[in-house]
Amino acid sequence: MNLELITKIEHQKIQNEIISKIRELINFKNLEPGDKLPSERMLSGKFDVSRSAIREAIQKLEYYGLLKSIPQSGTLITDIGIIALNGIVDNILRLKQPDFKSLVETRILLEMKAIELAAERRTEYDLSQIKKTLDAYRQKATDGENAVQEDLLFHLAIAEASGNTSLISLMLIITPEIITNFDKHHVCDEDRTLSGIQEHIDIYEAIKAQDYKIAKERLKIHFRFLYQYCNNTQDIENNVKKKN
Repeated sequence: MNLELITKIEHQKIQNEIISKIRELINFKNLEPGDKLPSERMLSGKFDVSRSAIREAIQKLEYYGLLKSIPQSGTLITDIGIIALNGIVDNILRLKQPDFKSLVETRILLEMKAIELAAERRTEYDLSQIKKTLDAYRQKATDGENAVQEDLLFHLAIAEASGNTSLISLMLIITPEIITNFDKHHVCDEDRTLSGIQEHIDIYEAIKAQDYKIAKERLKIHFRFLYQYCNNTQDIENNVKKKN
């Protein structure tokens, strides 16, 4: 186990301990929706951890909609109900760092719906933005440069064209981790990047024609390599774990 992984595990352990203590505090004091948590300084002293660690834990609970920080007012408990709050915290504490396969599966699920909606709803402005990212990808791929970021911006432009804000938000959440993993696993080699140019063009043309069925089929073709690569990578990682 490398040092980076040990550090991440230890960091998550500390964060989970703080989240557990915040939940215990809410339950012990019978805090209700709209009630305010003690300040970061007070929680830091009470839990004997740094204020930055408290801030990270609060931000995570905010991310899942359990707390809400309001400037000049402090951190409030949201109107979700104590039973739901405890249940969601249980799930948060069981969460593990998403692996590469999980990220790919999530991306494919989101994008299959995004491209369907984009083909139906796209505007001329949406088309221009998709074309802009396509041209940027094509330029870098043709020049033999790494085009991972341009590739993902192309797909984000399609998500934008879907007009579904929740779907767009989910795409934005997983995109940074996908970029990191693509670089780590060297997914987009030069041959694959060049073949991806025509696949991107085909996807764009289907959206332009507002044919969601063809758009989805072309996206499936585009993702075929990625899904196969992902499964092969998962098999290799599983074999390594068995040997160790």
